[in-house]
Amino acid sequence: MRMQTNIDQKTEWTCKRLLEWTVDYLGQAGVDAPRLCAEVLLAQVLGYQRIDLYVRFDQCPDQSHRGTYKDLVRRCAQKEPVAYLTGKASFYSLELDVSPECLIPRPETEQLVVHAIEFLRDRDSSSLPCVLDLCTGSGCIAVALAASGPDADIFASDVSPGALAIAQKNITRYNHGDQITLLESNLFENVETAVDKAFDLIVSNPPYISQTDYEKLDAMVRDYEPKTALWAGTEGLDFIGPLIAQSGNYLNSGGALIFEIAYNQAERVEALMQQVGFLTDIQIHKDTFGRQRIIEGRKK
Repeated sequence: MRMQTNIDQKTEWTCKRLLEWTVDYLGQAGVDAPRLCAEVLLAQVLGYQRIDLYVRFDQCPDQSHRGTYKDLVRRCAQKEPVAYLTGKASFYSLELDVSPECLIPRPETEQLVVHAIEFLRDRDSSSLPCVLDLCTGSGCIAVALAASGPDADIFASDVSPGALAIAQKNITRYNHGDQITLLESNLFENVETAVDKAFDLIVSNPPYISQTDYEKLDAMVRDYEPKTALWAGTEGLDFIGPLIAQSGNYLNSGGALIFEIAYNQAERVEALMQQVGFLTDIQIHKDTFGRQRIIEGRKK
C-alpha cells in the first residue's frame, strides 16, 4: 500500500486530522488497534503523553514533525511493532525501554510477576530471599519484582548482550542497580561461577514456541522480534526441559520454580516436572485470557 503524500501538503493538518487520517490508513493496512497506534506514535513525535493529545486536537504540528510521523506510520503499516518504533513498552505499571534485541513484554508475563511476588511474600523465612530471573530480556520481570515485591537479592541473566544492555537501562532508570545483578548466561551455564549461593526463587519467561506455532505467528512478531527469545525447537521444549531438569541444583529446599509456558504445553510440562522427582506442589495458573500460562513447583 502506498501512503498518500497529501499529509505534507500545505494544509491545516491538526492533530485531530492527522489521527483520523492515520486510523484510516492503518486500518486499511490491517494493523490491530489503529487508533491506539496512531495516538502513541503522534505523542512520541511531539514529546507528549497520549492523554495530552486530547487537549491539543487543534494544534498543527510543523512539517518536520509531520515528516517524522509519516515515516513511523509507514513502518507501522508494514507491521513493525509500535514498541520498537517508540523504544518503549508498558509492563506492570512501568514504562520500560525496549529494542529489537529483546522481546516486547506481554500482559501474560505480568501474571508471572504476580505469582512470584505472592511466593516471596508468603515464604516462611525472615532472611532476604535470593531470586534468579532466567532469560531476562528487557529485564521486565526483575525490575517489576524489585519495584513491587518484597526486598530480594535478584540476579537476572540472558544469553544476548544486546538484551542485557536494554535490561541495564531499565535497572538504571528505576534505580535498582544495588538490588539487581546482570549475568550473561545461557540458562544456568555461567550462574554457578557468578553466584555462590542457592536461590529461593527461580523465575523465567523462556523461549517456548514450537516450530509449527512459530510459522503461524503474526508477521509483527515473527518478522521483528528476536527468534532466539521465541523459538524453542520442534515441540517448544528445548529450553523448558533443561530449565526444569537443572533447577534442582540451584534451588534451596522449599524454593520455587515459576515460569511461563505456551497455551498448549501445560500437560507435557507438568509431566516433566513430576518426572524429575525433586519438585512438589505443582500448580498451573491461567492468564487474563483464561489460558494455562504459568506453572510452578516447589523443591522438596
